[in-house]
Amino acid sequence: MSNVIDQTIADVFFALGDGNRLALVQQLVTEGAQSATGLSRNAHITRQAIFKHLQVLEGARLVVHERRGREVLYALNPQRLDQANAFLSGISAGWDRAIGRLQDMVQTDPSAH
Repeated sequence: MSNVIDQTIADVFFALGDGNRLALVQQLVTEGAQSATGLSRNAHITRQAIFKHLQVLEGARLVVHERRGREVLYALNPQRLDQANAFLSGISAGWDRAIGRLQDMVQTDPSAH
């Protein structure tokens, strides 16, 4: 995997590594695009903190914003979550192969028991 891909994935996981940002992503998944005011209704942090977390999420390109008149709506960028999911699926597949090789080795080598 190249360093560019590694940093891209690292940015996503860094952004998702904070409970407040994870809650914002979850809210966008379940409720769709919202303003910062809408996102702050269910949050236990200030609107200013919401903006700071949204900046991190936008920096990782997990969230995009669109201005509609005086309102700014924030929405999830599903491609970024798909990339993170693909990365985790690759890790999971690697572990599955390693476990399969270990099982084969144990089954074919009677001294391993």
